[in-house]
Amino acid sequence: MRVLGIDPGLRRTGFGVIDADGPRLRYVASGTIVVPPALTLSERLKVILDNLRQVARDTQPDVAALEIIFLNTNPASTLLLGQARGAALCALADSSLAVHEYTALQIKKAVVGTGRAAKEQVQMMVQHLLALDGAPSPDSADALACAICHAHAGPMQEKLERLGTTLRMSGKTRIRNGRLVG
Repeated sequence: MRVLGIDPGLRRTGFGVIDADGPRLRYVASGTIVVPPALTLSERLKVILDNLRQVARDTQPDVAALEIIFLNTNPASTLLLGQARGAALCALADSSLAVHEYTALQIKKAVVGTGRAAKEQVQMMVQHLLALDGAPSPDSADALACAICHAHAGPMQEKLERLGTTLRMSGKTRIRNGRLVG
């Protein structure tokens, strides 16, 4: 399974692509889309959209993983980040990719083992897990970590969804928030 991970941002959007074969992970590509600050908001969003479309076209991923934004203390910043995330979602949808979303806490926990990991810890673990010669940039590391998170959690989610469909059809139980409930 080839996974495209994205760390959305209005100024810098990180992307990372890995191949996952069970527990084996292999680095494919990563980078940062740097958006010129002099552009208007709509032009900035188009830069993100166009570049992510090109990344998807060039790397041919099977699935995408995207970091969910958190509400920070500045509502205007949160709204702008949400618009960058929307441009990323549109690029992925336009590329016909299924999108899975993870919080920063889930991503850090999957890669480092704790949800409160520092950026440097994420960079070091991504470097280690993908056997890279050097640490990736912070934006690329976050995107690769998102892809790694999906590589670890995605197969289990698919099994739970299939199990949930089977159980719902039998009328016995269902899945809510990743847990079986009767």
